[in-house]
Amino acid sequence: MQYDMDTENKKQRVGTVRAQLRRLGLDGLILTKPENVTYLTGFAGEDSWAIVTRTALYLVTDSRYTEQAEKECVDTKIFQRPGAEPIAQAGGKFIRTLKGVKTLGVEKSISVGMYEVLKKNARVPLKPVAGIVEEPREIKDKSEASVIRTAASIAAKAFGEILQQIVPGITENELAGALDLEMRKLGAKNSFETIVAFGANGSRPHHRPTQRKLKARDAILIDFGARYQGYCSDITRSFAFGTPTSDYRAAYMVVQQAQAAAIAVAKPGVDLVEVDAAARAVIRDSGLPVYGHGTGHGIGLEIHENPFLKETAQGKLKAGQILTIEPGIYIPGKLGIRLEDDILITETGCEIVTSECPHVPILQR
Repeated sequence: MQYDMDTENKKQRVGTVRAQLRRLGLDGLILTKPENVTYLTGFAGEDSWAIVTRTALYLVTDSRYTEQAEKECVDTKIFQRPGAEPIAQAGGKFIRTLKGVKTLGVEKSISVGMYEVLKKNARVPLKPVAGIVEEPREIKDKSEASVIRTAASIAAKAFGEILQQIVPGITENELAGALDLEMRKLGAKNSFETIVAFGANGSRPHHRPTQRKLKARDAILIDFGARYQGYCSDITRSFAFGTPTSDYRAAYMVVQQAQAAAIAVAKPGVDLVEVDAAARAVIRDSGLPVYGHGTGHGIGLEIHENPFLKETAQGKLKAGQILTIEPGIYIPGKLGIRLEDDILITETGCEIVTSECPHVPILQR
């Protein structure tokens, strides 16, 4: 199921992009990044580009997606390219048919090879640009926020179901697969490859599940998210299976305090680095190792998008942004603890979007 964009949202989004085009002196913009294509057109398929000019919006696709595009795209003209013709070549030829388009922007994320083919076939000046669509995407409208809340709710329900399946002998792979299946049963799918780490494997922030079996008194870290109607949630829960060690208990409490400190300062106008620093300070003061990754990142159509909470971040929080808060403590060969929740920046502070997903520091069997 795909997010159902209404006509008013569509007009507002396209209008914002056109204002940027006028500011930059461009007659149009070629969108090649799938998430940006979805944001402007509502199309959820693959291998398709969008072209927005000052008077029209086009989707360049092929016969595999034409029927889908006609159903999903609002106020969008669909151009079906020949199936055997590469999209950069077909898109370039199509651009030549557009009247009044003399200078086009093209997303910098396009590959060099595709850019050269497009340039050769379009025969109009191309200007690589970035951020024209990503910037408005940072601020979620009410309908987007609602879909992300649903994605978070689905992830939380799926997590609750698999807690009952955690028993000695289950492997990391089995538990990850069980969680993914529960999300699919609820009408979503995983928004990234689910991370399940037992014991010392938790010290690897992006550990990939293995055949490692759960043992008595093991620690468990699960990083997961549901993608619903194209939008993502992102949650991490860490807990002890059985009685935790004193080291684990102490580290867990510090991570919990670090996350709470970052959430407490998150509100519109606060510097991104201030939120990042609030979490790191708690861990640094405890004497435990400070994590090397960022404290959080925006979520939406992508699992990682602006803004990014890190030590070198620039900018301030804005109302309407939805982002993660995910500090951690990692001690190689010993333990890994990360707690991650999604928050919506409101006009006065923030709301925890993932509040339905419980923190269970100790799982007893």
